[in-house]
Amino acid sequence: MINFKVRLCKWAGLHSNKEATPAFLSLRGNVETGCSVQTRRDPILYRMMMIYLLIAVVCVSVHPVQALDNGLALTPTMGWLHWERFMCNIDCNMDPQNCIREELYMQMADVMVKEGWLEAGYEYVCIDDCWPHHQRDAQGRLQADPKRFPSGIKKLADYVHSRGLKLGIYADVGSMTCGGYPGSLGYYETDAKTFAEWGVDLLKFDGCYMNWTMLGEGYKNMSRALNQTGRSIVYSCEWPLYEWPFHEPNYTAIRETCNHWRNFADVYDSWSSVKTILDWTATNQKILTPAAGPGGWNDPDMLVIGNFGLSHSQQQSQMALWAIMAAPLLMSNDLRDICPKSKELLQNRRIIGISQDPLGKQGYRTGTVDSFEMWERPLSGARLALAILNRQEIGGPRGFPLTLATLPSWQYCNPRCNVTQILPTYQELGVQALFSKQILKINPSGTALLTVTQIQDYSGKGY
Repeated sequence: MINFKVRLCKWAGLHSNKEATPAFLSLRGNVETGCSVQTRRDPILYRMMMIYLLIAVVCVSVHPVQALDNGLALTPTMGWLHWERFMCNIDCNMDPQNCIREELYMQMADVMVKEGWLEAGYEYVCIDDCWPHHQRDAQGRLQADPKRFPSGIKKLADYVHSRGLKLGIYADVGSMTCGGYPGSLGYYETDAKTFAEWGVDLLKFDGCYMNWTMLGEGYKNMSRALNQTGRSIVYSCEWPLYEWPFHEPNYTAIRETCNHWRNFADVYDSWSSVKTILDWTATNQKILTPAAGPGGWNDPDMLVIGNFGLSHSQQQSQMALWAIMAAPLLMSNDLRDICPKSKELLQNRRIIGISQDPLGKQGYRTGTVDSFEMWERPLSGARLALAILNRQEIGGPRGFPLTLATLPSWQYCNPRCNVTQILPTYQELGVQALFSKQILKINPSGTALLTVTQIQDYSGKGY
């Protein structure tokens, strides 16, 4: 087991301007504000305030990092990827509907257009591992399995493009893919040129069968090779995932090389897996968050919404937190047979609006109290996205007392702001004062997702 360091700083350090700190966050705060009386009546609220006063929370500082200069992924990538749901199923005799073959991607492309997925923003149809033939051709080029992809990848790309979608493909920086198919080591320029000639729009580049000390060189070489083709190809890396076991990766170099990058273990169709990813991300957010922005994103792995392992509340939590984290929204499910509630959630325009916000700042966990977690993401237009996750997994819905003055970004509501609840159900909560309190009912392992909009006066300043 690998132990990762948690780097912490005092909450007070987030406020460089002492005069901007509200009274209740100051040890010399004015007891006449009424805040002290309120906290005595409400132990959860009191503990929330104490979190920001007395305990260490992760401090997110912003340092500009140069992005990969290919003009792509200016907002997090959205699409469909086969791996978690269909894995390396190549038995097309026993399971023709679900095996890795060209018909699977053609059918998904058809559904994505017909059922509103493309309209909602999901534009990539992505092939993962197990598509190639086990041998390269006589010219050293990758080739698709002739039985499962008889038309070839170029024809498949043409089909996907004809539907207004884009095609993603999978390869590996090492000598073999994770599934044992030919890797790109020694063939970076050849493979990049091949993908461009086929009309590929995204490359997921895995990191199996590669000496970890050579990962950076390999990923940079493929990045250069892709750019030299002249075709716009989103570059999805797994570089930091394979370096974390040995040392802290160089995220400046990663962001200069990749459009998004996996950091942690594969997602499984289970709430335990989703929780582990959230916990790891929050623990390391001081390192991860500054690296994210237009053109480059941290990738916590696929959305497993619409499969078998998550309750609807847990599906809402994954969708909400992936939007807060500015994560690529790559679904891995069967769009041909998905329940209406999962479809509605994945196509929720308000959540997608948070995900695709042009400000491009990744959100982060701001605190925990009484088995609730608070996450925030700054948005464009003087707005804030707020997620409250109920980590308790027993009993019924619990009430979370939301007092806007307890938010780290309390300035959005000084003295008033407009609050909209998106999850678990849509509700306009209206204009709220800094010290007004809303009780949010949140299911076990569920999430309340809200947006907070600063009310402007006529001069353009906060109300």
